[in-house]
Amino acid sequence: MAMTDPILSESAAKVRLRRQGEVLRSLMTNPTTALGMIIIILLLGMAIFAPYLMPPNIPDPYQMPRDWGATRMPPGTPGHPLGTTNQGGDVLYGVVWGSRSSLQMSLIVVSVTVVIGVVIGSIAGIVGGWIDEALMRVVDIFLSIPELIFALAVAAILGPSFTNIILSLCIVFWVKYARIMRAQIILIRQSDYVQAARVMGDSRFNIFRRDILPNASTPIAVQATLDMGNIVLVGATLSFIGLSESGIAEWGVLVSEGQAGIASGRWWASTFPGLMIFLWALAFNLVGDGLRDALDPRTEGKR
Repeated sequence: MAMTDPILSESAAKVRLRRQGEVLRSLMTNPTTALGMIIIILLLGMAIFAPYLMPPNIPDPYQMPRDWGATRMPPGTPGHPLGTTNQGGDVLYGVVWGSRSSLQMSLIVVSVTVVIGVVIGSIAGIVGGWIDEALMRVVDIFLSIPELIFALAVAAILGPSFTNIILSLCIVFWVKYARIMRAQIILIRQSDYVQAARVMGDSRFNIFRRDILPNASTPIAVQATLDMGNIVLVGATLSFIGLSESGIAEWGVLVSEGQAGIASGRWWASTFPGLMIFLWALAFNLVGDGLRDALDPRTEGKR
């Protein structure tokens, strides 16, 4: 039996590679998903190369530089291609460095919430009993409150800062991953291959690591992709209503600073960062929907 293990492992590796290739081809051949991926690549490129696109001339690059002699300048002004805000902030600088702020927010919140949700959902699904009931009742309480209202309340309690917005989103967004993970464990552990592994004497940990966790990762990956866009949308909303520091290069802050000028025709300070928020959320939703269709075997015959 030991002599066949490398062959079985190699075959399993080939199956995984072939499946990954099929998923990638499915994503690239879907026009809307491909469009979302292109937008994400452009936005990520802008975030990564922000220091080269808009070199900061202040100690903190996330603080908007102010030019009080060039306030309310329209797009096309020399030195300010996208115009300036009422406070003399360069809109292009805020848009470019705001992409880095949004990327930082999304990655931190998604990483933290996935880890917390997967751990709690795994404990609930594997241990069961009163521990499962207690954890799921906590999850139900969290899920009963709308995400935006919950995040708004937590951020208001913590105080206005960009860091506190990230912390409030981490507190709010982990519950859906716990619910998904628990549901997947309950579903997968009833499958024939898990029952067979249990009969053959495999430990609970090995079954979880080898059979349950890889198969439960699909809905987690889809939800994480969708949340990459949703988190920026909720975070920008909290910044817009004043729960972040004023003057930082963040899209929600820029929209908030520019809203006063919309009625008098100074549309650019809010429009350009608002467009970036829209593109970010749209792109990750397009890719998330495409990833769900590509990874869900029930949709294979429909593609």
